Amino acid sequence: MTALDTDVIVVGAGPTGLMLAGELRLAGIAVTVLDRLAEPMRQSRALGFSARTIEEFGQRGLLPRFGELQTIPIGHFGGLSIDYRVLDGGSYGARGKPQSLTESILADWATGLGARLHRGHEVVELSAGDDGAGVTVVSPAGRGSLRARYVVGCDGGRSTVRGLAGIGFPGTDAVIEMWLADVVGCELRPRFSGERVPGGMVMVLPLGPKVNRVVVYDRDAGRPGHRPPAFTDVAKAWQRLTGEDIHGGTPLWVSWFTDSSRQASEYRRDRVFIAGDAAHVHMPIGGQGMSAGIQDAVNLGWKLAAAIRGWAPEGLLDSYHGERHPVGGRILANTLAQRILYLGGDEMEPLRAVLAELLAYPDVQRHLVGMVTGLDIRYDVGCDHPLAGRRVPSVDLVTGSGQPGKTTTFAELHAARGVLFDLADSVSLRDAAGGWADRVKVITARPRAGSPLDDVAALLVRPDGYVAWAGRPGQEADGLSGALARWFGRPCP
Repeated sequence: MTALDTDVIVVGAGPTGLMLAGELRLAGIAVTVLDRLAEPMRQSRALGFSARTIEEFGQRGLLPRFGELQTIPIGHFGGLSIDYRVLDGGSYGARGKPQSLTESILADWATGLGARLHRGHEVVELSAGDDGAGVTVVSPAGRGSLRARYVVGCDGGRSTVRGLAGIGFPGTDAVIEMWLADVVGCELRPRFSGERVPGGMVMVLPLGPKVNRVVVYDRDAGRPGHRPPAFTDVAKAWQRLTGEDIHGGTPLWVSWFTDSSRQASEYRRDRVFIAGDAAHVHMPIGGQGMSAGIQDAVNLGWKLAAAIRGWAPEGLLDSYHGERHPVGGRILANTLAQRILYLGGDEMEPLRAVLAELLAYPDVQRHLVGMVTGLDIRYDVGCDHPLAGRRVPSVDLVTGSGQPGKTTTFAELHAARGVLFDLADSVSLRDAAGGWADRVKVITARPRAGSPLDDVAALLVRPDGYVAWAGRPGQEADGLSGALARWFGRPCP
């Protein structure tokens, strides 16, 4: 067997790749991150992250690093306003946290845990076999190679890893494009969710003192191109649609995006995986892109660690595609639906009117909010309890010491290990979990009164924060051993 340089090679040092690197390091897995850029990107397409990603950062203890966190209570679906607080923990996402900040925080976190990050390293070849996987890299030092057990492509919509692995990327080409510019020196009123105007749509997002991001969709601008527009193009379109003149502003950055929607046919091919934009691209509506990639990383990290540690049950690595591919497909579907509603012409008015009527019903609001935020994701975990397969709620717990606020469900996930919450102080429950003590931590505690866990006797939570099994009062340990074996392998002798 060829000697390995590391356990996992992650290609791409964006939020997805850096989150995955941190997840692997929490499990003690050696990881090397390669990025073709010599320096991190200074510009930021994403200006925040979703409600579910806020929770995932909370589950790793990362939120304090972002400073004061403001969330957006009122969002939209296809331009139709919705109060996202209709769901517990719901919001349209975090406000004013640009992608460059998120990347910086995740880079410090991952490298602080021991991940190796090499910038200016471009992957040009990929190989995989029974004994591992490898890449050929071109860097300022020349051409070299690196071997690992697994390679994960987190290298964006034009993913080199996906292409070299031969993974298909079916979908639809761009039909429209939207332009954006970060501009200094223009007094503009905020248009946070965008405004439909005759001929298109406009948006204004304040970025700081005298700095605004303007986003413009001009229905008559023509077919999508393959290069950024000039600022004069943005300013002309803005004036045509709004009557406001921004030509005198100073552009800090000009870019564009399209409605191209594609999803990889498979998220795993043998020892090669893909995640984030390498696995799915779509129009950036609802802040779902970066957040979906981070969620991919959290789902995959503990499963790769389990395989490398030798305790992964059969099928665990394949469950990454099984769980995340449908989520990605749903994001593509809802962003395309929103694009039609949001950017379509007058012919869409009847559809908007019908949807506006439906949005009067709370169940419809909850359904759409859950879809956009990712808060309604439910995996098939083989348990029929209402909480099974869903994200664990954030609940304060009173431990055996009797000190309120001693811990929380999220705090116990900081180490990215499985956790069994014994909420009934059951000896039989703790005994049943004894064989998995090296992989699953047992916490005996009581939930605060009135919490979502009031009628739950026990809860087995995967490292990614999803409930693998829940026990009912009087049946505390029923099915627990099977759930532990399904997600955490065979017990130790």
